[in-house]
Amino acid sequence: MSDGSNDDGTTPGVEPDGNGRHRELTARLAVPEMDCPSCAGKVDNALGRLDGVTDTALNPTAGTATVTYDPDLVGESDVVAAIEGAGYEVTGGRTGGDGTDAGGATDNDADAGSGGVAVAPPAEVWTTTRAKKTWLGAALVTLGLLFEFVLTARNPAVASVLGYPIHLSGVLFLGAVAASGIPIVRGGYYSARNRSLDIDLLMGTAIVAATGIGYFVEAATLAVLFSVAELLEDYAMDRARDSLRELMELSPDEATVRRDGEEATVPTDDVAVGETVIVRPGEKVPLDGTVLEGESAVDESPITGESVPVDKAPGDEAFAGAINETGYLEIEVTSTAGDSTLARIIELVQGAQAEKTETERFVDRFAGYYTPVVVALAILTAAVPPLVIAEPIAVDVAGYGFVFAADWGTWFVRGLTLLVIACPCAFVISTPVSVVSGITSAAKNGVLIKGGNHLEAMGEVDAVALDKTGTLTKGELAVTDLLPLGDADEARLLRLAAALERRSEHPIAAAVLDRAERAGVSDLPEPAGFESLTGKGIRAEIDGETYYAGKPALFEELGFDLSRAQAETDGGVVAEDDETEGATGGSDGSAPDEFADGALAALERDGKTVVLVGTATELTGAVAVADEVRRDSKRAVARLRELGVERVVMLTGDNEGTARAIAESVGVDEYRADLLPEEKVDAVESLQAAYGEVAMVGDGINDAPALATAEVGVAMGAAGTDTALETADIALMGDDVAKLPYLYDLSHAANGVIRQNVWASLGVKALLALGVPLGLVSVAMAVVVGDMGMSLGVTGNAMRLSGIEPESFE
Repeated sequence: MSDGSNDDGTTPGVEPDGNGRHRELTARLAVPEMDCPSCAGKVDNALGRLDGVTDTALNPTAGTATVTYDPDLVGESDVVAAIEGAGYEVTGGRTGGDGTDAGGATDNDADAGSGGVAVAPPAEVWTTTRAKKTWLGAALVTLGLLFEFVLTARNPAVASVLGYPIHLSGVLFLGAVAASGIPIVRGGYYSARNRSLDIDLLMGTAIVAATGIGYFVEAATLAVLFSVAELLEDYAMDRARDSLRELMELSPDEATVRRDGEEATVPTDDVAVGETVIVRPGEKVPLDGTVLEGESAVDESPITGESVPVDKAPGDEAFAGAINETGYLEIEVTSTAGDSTLARIIELVQGAQAEKTETERFVDRFAGYYTPVVVALAILTAAVPPLVIAEPIAVDVAGYGFVFAADWGTWFVRGLTLLVIACPCAFVISTPVSVVSGITSAAKNGVLIKGGNHLEAMGEVDAVALDKTGTLTKGELAVTDLLPLGDADEARLLRLAAALERRSEHPIAAAVLDRAERAGVSDLPEPAGFESLTGKGIRAEIDGETYYAGKPALFEELGFDLSRAQAETDGGVVAEDDETEGATGGSDGSAPDEFADGALAALERDGKTVVLVGTATELTGAVAVADEVRRDSKRAVARLRELGVERVVMLTGDNEGTARAIAESVGVDEYRADLLPEEKVDAVESLQAAYGEVAMVGDGINDAPALATAEVGVAMGAAGTDTALETADIALMGDDVAKLPYLYDLSHAANGVIRQNVWASLGVKALLALGVPLGLVSVAMAVVVGDMGMSLGVTGNAMRLSGIEPESFE
């Protein structure tokens, strides 16, 4: 009989590496019924007994299992069998080599549209086989209670077991146990087989024990109520998973591609890099790419959270999931479906949900002690009192009378009730459902939080450190002032400056050329003998004469007396749409022969960069350039303080003049200038020593050391930037500083919700446990309030986070 191997000993469909070893495969499986940490623990135990499984990542909040395995030792069918052997159905999956999507899928494939990222498909909770059995059990319990307590005269004995009569109501209760309780008992069996002390084992044991000693009412009530609780929890968890499904649904499944001169509609997974996709008005951009032809306004809010459509023209970047609103676009694909920005966002969001926070780890440790202790108390409650209480004891507590019974039956039911309370389900899910709600809500608003621990940490920061360029400012220089001299006018000054700068790649050159284009300056002369004077400026021949453009210090070296010039800056501040131009001219309106007293000093005090233009013997004029402050920077800084941030500090490598101008404009508490990257690290550490936890906001690349030093690193404008997505703890997908207050508000609220959920679930469990020995808590109350009620309560409370949205600073 063949073992399925090839003649060379390799496995069919599995490609060996260069050394003859087989690469590992990764199966991404949808396991919708795995919806709590104890469920994941049971699956983990089952997979851990499989030889060849090298890594598992179980995400109960998404209902997915990612399993890496050696195909020489185990196959995907074995992995699926192990999961189903733990009691959980696998509804779909995908397998890829080396953790990548293989492009194939099993039957009933899970939703893995974004490059193999999977989430459990929507569940029809109320029409499943489990639901139908629950409704049947509920009907039988209702009839049983009717015959037991109302129609007692019509409740005859219909059978006898060991001399004990079984009435019609008892048969109905047993039917309810069989209908609703068998799935629970089966789950308990799987838990016992996998050595997992979870709710299925506790409830299954309680149902079997109650049935075995003839407590049919309690057994049937427990089976039905717990089944209803499980259905409600499944429904609540499915609603929690909806937010992630919404993200996944943003990416189209199909794309219109031009191949061999004809248009064809194909799955996005089949589109290769370099192909051209066509996007018509109203359609979604199927894959990341660069616009080749056409112009349109594109809604990028699914990626960046920015509600205002962005105009796209040839050469501009487009993201998968963005919506083309008005025009026709042809886009050259730059990444496959699995590598698109949206796919990476979804994958990182899923990974973030799976990463445990400090609170979750505490809860898990606490639950590890809580459950065994309460189970032990349940056993003692059922066994000890009947042995030590010879006759009923009346006790008065705060004016209330309680009777401690002496019979075994009463204490058995109370022990059974404690066994139900021993399940820490609501307590354990209180944090993960909050994290899921917070992280997915943030992702839909253009904020990518890469772990629940970062969500918690951001809500606890005491100080926020902000980089200047690209964070508080746009990071794009613009010409703010033109000061022509002598017989030159603004047009001549711009023409010479633009001609000199057209060969330069410096950001100042781009600003000058942009201003010249907007001013209609055309027919720029071609510079000859272009030379970059490192750290000073540039030199070139224009119309046969040598011209210079650069810092005032360059012209001082050429012999000009510029004693009034101040230290150069490399950026500054100007209010948006508020440019001032020109210089004080002569009485006839002509340009002055030299700069007015303090003119250059005034520009530099405002944090502007001054570029002089002229020959070795004559100055043509000065061009002032500045980096524009973002429109929302000032309001964002103020809002952070309103929300409770103690200190907002700007860190910049710019000089004192530039830093002071920016700081005064946006209203930060303090600024620190002339900082090298390592000095930004020192600045963050000093803030930590002075105020506590610090969040650093920068571009994710140049500020990497400071981002890594802070408790939370936040990268601005990370859409399409692989490095920023990978290095930062939190990424603002768009260049929108207004998202910072939203991020802090969401994180702070999430911490509050987590604390509410943890303490409420613990408090309710404690009160119920205290009421059990006094006879104040029944089995039904333990299930309805302690299990079902609290699980729904903490889930509903967590869903409130999805209602927090960024403020508009318009």
